[in-house]
Order: sequence, then structure tokens, then C-alpha cells
Amino acid sequence: MSSETKKPTTANKSKLKKRQIARRAAGVAKPATESPLAEVKRAHGSKEALVAALAGSVSKALGADQDETRQRLLGAPNRKLLRLHAAMSELGEKFGGSKDRLVAAVSEARGHRKDEDYATKLQSYSIPRLLDMTRAKSKSAASA
Repeated sequence: MSSETKKPTTANKSKLKKRQIARRAAGVAKPATESPLAEVKRAHGSKEALVAALAGSVSKALGADQDETRQRLLGAPNRKLLRLHAAMSELGEKFGGSKDRLVAAVSEARGHRKDEDYATKLQSYSIPRLLDMTRAKSKSAASA
């Protein structure tokens, strides 16, 4: 029987416990991860406040009705809302909140500046996907 398959003895358990206590005393504890709900409440106060902040920019970017967008966002999970908020913030900072500017930047980076069919295809992509495309292109340009 190898040492890996042996059950821990009382002595081994006490050694393990002592190591755990020593780590905690030294401040080397596992970092606690915050749940999406806790993160929403900490950053925005409530899910409704986050949805209210997102509804205007999302409906403007998608060209949809704001009330309909608000209802759809209220049914979305907190984790998805947080990712969408991060994407919309990045869109606002880097591209002035315009999906058209983002599409133009992606098509320029990929060498399809004058290709209108390619730009039309990019318009059908989601904003987070387009932002990922710009990040991937900037990483490959930086490594080259």
C-alpha cells in the first residue's frame, strides 16, 4: 500500500491542522472570492441600479427599445450583467460608446478597412465579441 492511498492518521491530521493555523497566523490564507450578487451590491447597490445604468447604453448600442432592454436585463444573471457592464464601460472609454467606431477599428486592424461586406458581418457580432477581437489583435501586434 503506497503512502498516497493511506488514510490520514491522527498524528497526520494534527500536523495538517498546525500547518493551517500557522498559515493563517502568517497571513497566507486563501483569498475569498466574492459572489456575483455580493459584487453587484457592493459596486452598484442593487441589481435594479445596475440594470438602470446598463439599459440606456445597451439599448443605444443595439438600437432597441429601452423598456424592452430593461426587462430583458432584469432576467439576466448577475455575472452576465457584470461582464456586460465591463464591456460597455470599455466601449465608452475606448470608442466613445459607438459600436460603429468599434466595428471600424476591428475591420481596420484586420486589414479590411474598405470591405463593406466584412463591416456588415461585424455589425451582427456582439459588443463583447468585438472587444475580444480588438484585444486579440492588439496582443498579436504587441508580440510581433
